[in-house]
Amino acid sequence: MHAVFRILGVIVLITVQCYVDKVFAQKPPNIVLMMTDDQGYGDIGGHGNPFLKTINIESIGKDGIEMTHFFSYPNCSASRAALLTGRYPYRTGVTAVTQVDHFMNTSEVTIAEVLANNGYETAIFGKWHLGDNVPMRPTDQGFHESLVHKGGGIGQAAGPAGNTYFDPILEHNNVSKKYKGYCDDIFTDAALDFISKNKNKPFFAYIATNLPHLPLQVPDERAEPYRTQGLHEDNALLYGMIDNIDYNVGRVLDKLKELGIEDNTIVIFLSDNGPRHRRTKNDSYPGRYVANLRGTKTSVYENGVRVPFYIKWPKKLPKGIKINTMGAIIDMFPTLLKACKISNLSDVKIDGENLMQLWSEQSNDFPDRTFFIQMHYGPTPFKYMHFSARQQKYKLVSPHDFPHGIVHQPTDHVLKNVLDNLELYNVEKDPSERINIANQYPEIVENLLEEYENWFDEVTEEREAKGIQRIYLGNTIQPIVTLSRFDWGGPRVISRFDYGGPRVIEDNQLGFWRVKTVKGTYKVSLDLPKLKSDGVAHLKYNYVHYKLPFNKGQKKIVFDSVKLPEGTGNFHVYLKAERLAVGPHFVHVEKTK
Repeated sequence: MHAVFRILGVIVLITVQCYVDKVFAQKPPNIVLMMTDDQGYGDIGGHGNPFLKTINIESIGKDGIEMTHFFSYPNCSASRAALLTGRYPYRTGVTAVTQVDHFMNTSEVTIAEVLANNGYETAIFGKWHLGDNVPMRPTDQGFHESLVHKGGGIGQAAGPAGNTYFDPILEHNNVSKKYKGYCDDIFTDAALDFISKNKNKPFFAYIATNLPHLPLQVPDERAEPYRTQGLHEDNALLYGMIDNIDYNVGRVLDKLKELGIEDNTIVIFLSDNGPRHRRTKNDSYPGRYVANLRGTKTSVYENGVRVPFYIKWPKKLPKGIKINTMGAIIDMFPTLLKACKISNLSDVKIDGENLMQLWSEQSNDFPDRTFFIQMHYGPTPFKYMHFSARQQKYKLVSPHDFPHGIVHQPTDHVLKNVLDNLELYNVEKDPSERINIANQYPEIVENLLEEYENWFDEVTEEREAKGIQRIYLGNTIQPIVTLSRFDWGGPRVISRFDYGGPRVIEDNQLGFWRVKTVKGTYKVSLDLPKLKSDGVAHLKYNYVHYKLPFNKGQKKIVFDSVKLPEGTGNFHVYLKAERLAVGPHFVHVEKTK
């Protein structure tokens, strides 16, 4: 009799388990996408770094797949736009990292928007860097939950003065709030809370830490083990930051196991670009390990764009596989939508490829393609200047020692020199890009160059048709808009860099803001820099011009009843204490009527 009950019990358990497995299989997968900031390919223990142990990060690849040749863009904003849209950054409006160059057009459809429209809970924790005001914030682009810092980093001109990685002021659903603790831990805590609350729903958690981006700030106990190894203090701090990243990656993985949702969760780890180990020959981290790759962050050489990439999806993808086929950051959008069985939007040009078949089958017939990268400073791209066209085997490079200085249209003489000195590398045999074979294979150079020219014309024409995204003033979604120097536009902003010149940010002290306004009465408050004499503050917009006097040492000034028309234009706010005007640190704009 007992045997009969035992058999019946086993049958019931099997039936229940089959039902649970069937329901589980029907539930769309969760997605946890972790992106670091300026972590290079060499900043992984398994890539030969003699000092780092990145056990938790690498465990994702051991339980899934590592793509050993995965490429992003050479700077922060471009990579983030490409990741979220599956499109080349130029299409989205993004060219660089500050002063309108990082504004992603509000017409772009992000993966968060698509997933949210298909029943997902969506959240971002950490770095956004695609615009801080309506209509460019994370919550304007598909994220239900948002805990981010402003601008490109904590402590930069977009955020509150004096903000640091410890006890930072962050933006929680667009409301500024001071937090206790270390930034990376704060972002991870919030992500774990989000995952726990949504364990029974499909969710997309985009954990975009600002580590190990400058400034080098980390709890002392993280850096100390690297100091004891005799490392330079810069590297000790840097590796301490990566150690903190690895610790928090482990916390995320543990939480998925604890909640019993690990098997139905896609986990991805990658970086946005290569390491900032060098900008000029006089600016380097002594002894920084870069896995014998050439270049640095902002470079189109391999070390600027080849990044760590790991993915796991238990029971769906193989375990412990390394794939050498080229992958790119624009592939994430179509690949994840395919995994979630969501069709691409038919009216949106997607540049990326679906990698799901490559991952699941390690197919050798994955089509070769050309991935294009171009990086410069300023809102206007210039053809031929600092680009690469990379295939699985060959890579065409137009190098530049100072891409931040590409702010003017080069002369024909310069362009001819650039084209006469293009470099070609067989990156399968020469991953360090030391042997230029352009003269040996001119037909490959010409073919890749023509591909690049066609690509450049297409993506820049789409961008120019849309124009630079404007900040909205007077919109009820954001009652008070804070305009910062980080979002300035204008010729004086661009003039802060020049060909081969020094990178001196403080040389420029004035710009304007490209805005779209609702007709009404506004209160405009200015946070002033240290002014050494009395003067007059000016506010100009289209045909409106207001003036107010200020005194030496004054810290704030308020225009109480500014009447602005409906329309678009350049919002100028400047201070005349000397003949050459300067700008305020922040301008707070509130529609009152």
